[in-house]
Amino acid sequence: MRHCINCCIQLLPNNERKQQVGCGGGPLHSHPECPACKGENKIVLRVDGKQMNLLAVLEVRAEGNESWGRFLRFKKGKRCSLVFGLMIMTLVMASYILSGAHQELLISSPFHYGAFPSNPSLMDGENPSDGKEHHHQPSVNNISYVKDYPSIKLIINSITARIEFTTRQLPDIEDLKKQELHMFSVIPNKFLPNSKSPCWYEEFTGRNTTDPYLTNSYVLYSKRFRSTFDALRKAFWGHLSHASGKHFRLRCLPRFYIIGQPKCGTTDLYDRLRLHPEVKFSAIKEPHWWTRKRFGIVRLRDGLRDRYPVEDYLDLFDLAAHQIHQGLQASSAKEQSRMTRIIIGEASASTMWDNNAWTFFYDNSTDGEPPFLTQDFIHAFQPDAKLIVMLRDPVERLYSDYLYFASSNKSADDFHEKVTEALQLFENCMLDYSLRACVYNNTLNNAMPVRLQVGLYAVYLLDWLTVFNKDQFLILRLEDHASNVKYTMHRVFQFLNLAPSNYPAWEFC
Repeated sequence: MRHCINCCIQLLPNNERKQQVGCGGGPLHSHPECPACKGENKIVLRVDGKQMNLLAVLEVRAEGNESWGRFLRFKKGKRCSLVFGLMIMTLVMASYILSGAHQELLISSPFHYGAFPSNPSLMDGENPSDGKEHHHQPSVNNISYVKDYPSIKLIINSITARIEFTTRQLPDIEDLKKQELHMFSVIPNKFLPNSKSPCWYEEFTGRNTTDPYLTNSYVLYSKRFRSTFDALRKAFWGHLSHASGKHFRLRCLPRFYIIGQPKCGTTDLYDRLRLHPEVKFSAIKEPHWWTRKRFGIVRLRDGLRDRYPVEDYLDLFDLAAHQIHQGLQASSAKEQSRMTRIIIGEASASTMWDNNAWTFFYDNSTDGEPPFLTQDFIHAFQPDAKLIVMLRDPVERLYSDYLYFASSNKSADDFHEKVTEALQLFENCMLDYSLRACVYNNTLNNAMPVRLQVGLYAVYLLDWLTVFNKDQFLILRLEDHASNVKYTMHRVFQFLNLAPSNYPAWEFC
């Protein structure tokens, strides 16, 4: 329904359905100042010789009929070219924004719903109740955010009201053995006392023509690591110990684990640490063995494959084991001390949070909560393991995660919609189950369009702290690491009992 621009009387299509306009009073109504009432300026819109319904919002002006007519008489080709040009311009602008030229979008996530104060002074220790009101200001660039903010707050309040941390019941060691009989038969209870890393010798029964890595699943399923294992294969027989006509190989587990979280700077920490001469990592940065490969999971959406045995995981540390073996066999005390100071690390960023496989293998669940977690098995073999955690503002982490994994059509609005959907799904789960049950719910995690659960740090840390002592953890923040790398690395060296004097000073830059 429109209005006459001269007299503000409502104008409606006439009864002949020809897009002719008349006053709202009907065909018999007349108004001396209304051009439509005078019977003048009857407008019939035609495009390419056909009548067209007036779906757009147009102003009816007596003096503008010719210009509108010329506009609407554009040929199809010209109009299509115009639309196509607008589409190309939109795509170029979107690409420009997502490429990083629009820094505000990438630095400030569009989905800050108030988990952190918008006033920087609050982060510096000011009292929020000092008489000043601090209001969260939504981003003006995210229209859908402003529109949906009240409903999102309701969802978050609903989830928060149901949060209740309960003490987790720890499994018995005998129950753990029943789940992993083979693993407990391979890894011993005690390790060599003169090595900083947990190592032991095991008998190798193969012949000198035997390929020790022939059936290693990491080699079979990934071509990237074949060259690494080719080098290990050539050096294998030179790093065996011989006694009583038998051959023994040194096996090792990591002394420390970088257990999480994804998109929180673990790769940067890994790259810096592996330059230290006393640190050796696995042949693969992220084996994901404890959380995925030992269950036969490469990608969860691809289903289950054959399980990677523990021997395949131990093979990844053979390069470090060879150097430690050299130190143990060295004649000089200096060489022996240098090699045995080596500590082995592993940096799978899924170790802290990913327990999605439990629903396929453990059927004795309690109220939807997993009976066994990854840390239970690590603690069973390495009760003195050291654990490094790198965290980040969970909203920033989620947005970085979204940019990394989303295949196409990335935008702030799309991210907002996906997070809103994930929050609604999580809220629905919380209506019937505990917080821990929802966090470890594999069906829910697969249904959420973004990995919201990865940012629930408190749940995972509390579950790890039920198994390991707090002094076995070093918890870092990406924000602190980015602002002062030197300080962060010195904390890591101190935690791992490494000598910082042996580390290249230029790597702090």
